Amino acid sequence: MRLRLGWFSHTEDRFDTWLTQHYQERVLAGGTTSAGPCPDEAFLKGLARKSKQIVLSDPRVDHAANCPTCMRRLLTLRPAYQSRRRRLVLTTAVACCCLIVAVFVVLARRGANPAHPVADMAAVPETLDLWNAGTLRNDQPSPLQSVSLPAALVKVTIILPRYSEPGRYAVAVMRDQTGNDLLAQSSATATGNGDREEISVDLDLRKSMPGAYFLSTTHEQDQASYYYPLQIK
Repeated sequence: MRLRLGWFSHTEDRFDTWLTQHYQERVLAGGTTSAGPCPDEAFLKGLARKSKQIVLSDPRVDHAANCPTCMRRLLTLRPAYQSRRRRLVLTTAVACCCLIVAVFVVLARRGANPAHPVADMAAVPETLDLWNAGTLRNDQPSPLQSVSLPAALVKVTIILPRYSEPGRYAVAVMRDQTGNDLLAQSSATATGNGDREEISVDLDLRKSMPGAYFLSTTHEQDQASYYYPLQIK
C-alpha cells in the first residue's frame, strides 16, 4: 500500500510539473491575456523568491502569471534566486561545521591539559614538632597542647614523636577520632634527620572553618592511628 501511495504521489508531482511547464509555454507564446500595467521590478523579485508580503489576491500576481514579459522576467529571476539561496545554505552549513570542529578542538585540548589549581598554587610551608608529644590512641587522653595550621594549602613538615619507626605514613585532618568529616589527607615516606624521623605532605585546608580538629598519623605496618589536637586558624 505504501508503495502504491508513493507511486501515486510521484505521478501527481510529475503531472503538476507538466501542467506548470505547459502553462508557462502558453503564456510565453502569447496564449493568455493580462490586465493592467506590468508590476515593477521589486514586486517581480518578491514574487520570484515567494515573499510572504505578497498575497495571491493581489491583481499584480494574476497579471504576472498571464503576461509573457513578466513571465520571462520571473523565469530569469527564479533560478538566480535559487542559486543564491543554495550558496547561502552551503555557506551556513560550512560555517556551522567549522564552529563544531573548533569546539571539539578546544574541548580536546582542555581534556589533554586539565587544570591543576592545587598544583599550580604555592603551598604555605609549615612545621609541626611532635617530638615530645603525647598522643591520643583510640580513646586515651593526651597532655599535648594543640598545634595549629592555617586554613590554606600547606606543605607541612612533621617531626614525628620520639621513637617513631621509619617507613610510610598516612596523614589526615579530621573533625573527630572516628574518621568522619575528613578534611584532608596525604601520605609520605619518613626521612631520617639525625635521630629524628620527619615526613613532608601537602594538605589542602582552604575549605576548613576555623576551630578544633585532629591530626592523625598512621604507619603502614602498625595500622594504628595516633591523634594530635589541631587548631585551624
